[in-house]
Amino acid sequence: MPLSSSVTSTHNTDLEGADILVLYGITGDLAKKMLLPALYKLTERGLLTVPVVGVAYSDFDDEALRAAARQSVVEAGYAIDEKVFERFAAALSIVTGDFTDPAIYAKIGRAIAGKGFAAHYLAIPPSLFDKVAAGLAEAGLNKNARLVVEKPFGHDLASARELEAVLEQYFDRDHLLRVDHFLGDESVEGLGTFRFANNLLAPVWDRSSIDNVQITLAEDFDVADRGSFYDAVGALRDVVQNHLFQVMTLLAMDPPNVGDPQAQSLEKWRLLHAVRTVDPADVVRGQYEGYHEVKGVKKDSQTETYIALRLWIDNWRWAGVPFYIRSGKALAVTATEVCVQLRRPPSELFRGLAADVPPNLIRIRLEPGAGIAFELMARRGERGQLPVSFPMGIDFEKVLGGQAKPYENILHAAIVGDSSGFAFFPAIEESWRIVGEILKSSDPTVYKTGSWGPEAAAQLPGEDGWHNPTVELLDPPPIDGD
Repeated sequence: MPLSSSVTSTHNTDLEGADILVLYGITGDLAKKMLLPALYKLTERGLLTVPVVGVAYSDFDDEALRAAARQSVVEAGYAIDEKVFERFAAALSIVTGDFTDPAIYAKIGRAIAGKGFAAHYLAIPPSLFDKVAAGLAEAGLNKNARLVVEKPFGHDLASARELEAVLEQYFDRDHLLRVDHFLGDESVEGLGTFRFANNLLAPVWDRSSIDNVQITLAEDFDVADRGSFYDAVGALRDVVQNHLFQVMTLLAMDPPNVGDPQAQSLEKWRLLHAVRTVDPADVVRGQYEGYHEVKGVKKDSQTETYIALRLWIDNWRWAGVPFYIRSGKALAVTATEVCVQLRRPPSELFRGLAADVPPNLIRIRLEPGAGIAFELMARRGERGQLPVSFPMGIDFEKVLGGQAKPYENILHAAIVGDSSGFAFFPAIEESWRIVGEILKSSDPTVYKTGSWGPEAAAQLPGEDGWHNPTVELLDPPPIDGD
């Protein structure tokens, strides 16, 4: 599963390769925690072969930037190889100034002059995207270049379209990439391989064999010191509309006719286009106990820290099969997992009651500890007892080795020109359309920390309920009477 960012076993570069990476916000939090360590790891793997020019509103010089990069790598938990870091440091330089001042773009122009095709990567607040794009265009730096922007891409359908229209004034759609870091996660990317490289699954992967699909992103920690940010966003905008919808499309889309990124993007759009706009009646929201006491959170906040929703896909493959998506803070475990519940076998073999036999499950763990488990039935104990469920599966890290971190793949894709590592704008539009009627949060139910969320959410998937992730993928599920 963690072998590819597309349906095939190799990356498909469909855009121009960059000769230089220009990283805006290189002294910011995202760069410190994610981007600089990822660039170091790319250097270690021999994949960072272009210079990196950082841009920031800062008093850093080149040496200060290199010292900060070293600290970032250490804090990310990597042991520094001095020869590797020497190569990495040699690639780094910085341009400083105010993003709203035209003078900074003249300085950037001098720094990248003669270097070839540039990838401008904006790891800065979205409120600055248009200002930087305009400044680059006014300085002529939007030629022979592409623009890469971090999430969030808008806060609803209208704002996403407005942002796209503004950015396309300066960079055409073929030279504009939109980051969703789940598309850089090798476990998420590998869903395409899981779906389309295993003919064993093809006959059961539709409404005739699948009862429902559940996608869970659970975190056992709270919002901590991110109260101001989180309170303005909430669970729906933070991870569902973008990250978890990406997981859903890879699980449910039809196979593209060819293996290039554009064909895959089109199939994702087709799938999302068939998803009904979510009915508010199919949503449960919650807030964990004590959320209002978090610094930066409004005392009367209605922002959800938990959300669960039911979706319907109106196409031939999935008609009548509910997809359940949930995410929350301060839950029982930390896990991102897909659970596909198959329909039960004929009931007359087992006491005549279908409910007596647990359903077969296919669990796909994305993190932590990526892997796949099948929960099958086996006889237990004396003759006449009902079958019981047992897991069998594979831990990918143990078998296939460690995986690259998402931002390693995203930065590499931005440099080499692989659009499959980025969100397709028509798919972004559909994602915002799907959640358009449930964006306003109201009356979330308080739930206990360490639980699985509000009690009302437990009934959303029907009689069988949620198939909660265990701490480790291959932990056996509890058996009645044990």
